[in-house]
Amino acid sequence: MIVQVVLWVVAIVVIASAVAICITAIRFDRPSLALLSTPPVIVGLVGVALGSGVPAPSTVVAVIAGILLALLGIIGGSPITSAVLSFSCRGNVPSVDGAHGGIVVTEGTAPGIRRAEVLRGGTIIGFLERLALIAAIVLGRLEIVVVLIAVKGLGRFSELDSPEIRERFIIGTLVSLIWAGACALLIVL
Repeated sequence: MIVQVVLWVVAIVVIASAVAICITAIRFDRPSLALLSTPPVIVGLVGVALGSGVPAPSTVVAVIAGILLALLGIIGGSPITSAVLSFSCRGNVPSVDGAHGGIVVTEGTAPGIRRAEVLRGGTIIGFLERLALIAAIVLGRLEIVVVLIAVKGLGRFSELDSPEIRERFIIGTLVSLIWAGACALLIVL
């Protein structure tokens, strides 16, 4: 019983630390820092896959861990997605952030060069998307996930006119959904 309690306390401290790292990454605009929050999720998924789960000593402890994992999935998705986008694009895709949460792209050629912000509100949409995904998985309503992805794709369809923007949209969406899904899976299991 004592080992069980110690393991859960350590897990809660590690998950809370991962949330704090993600908040720090957002606050100081250092998305790659958030990658330090991935080991607890990876270790948790590997542990679950190997069947080495330790039951929670109480419902309160399980709820606290679940809430922290949900926060990690919602908050951590933003800097982790940004870090993966930076790595995957390596300067090939516009990465200038716009004033409204989108990306600034250059359109046209000289002398008619115009800068425009596309995929506006992406940060807020990402937070809401991850919240909805985690809630859907925890509630066991996977049809909501399908609707969520369809709505996002249809809502952004008119902005996906260049290969660079489509690439950024697809990579960003997949990373965000995979991260939130992994955290939700840990909550459920």
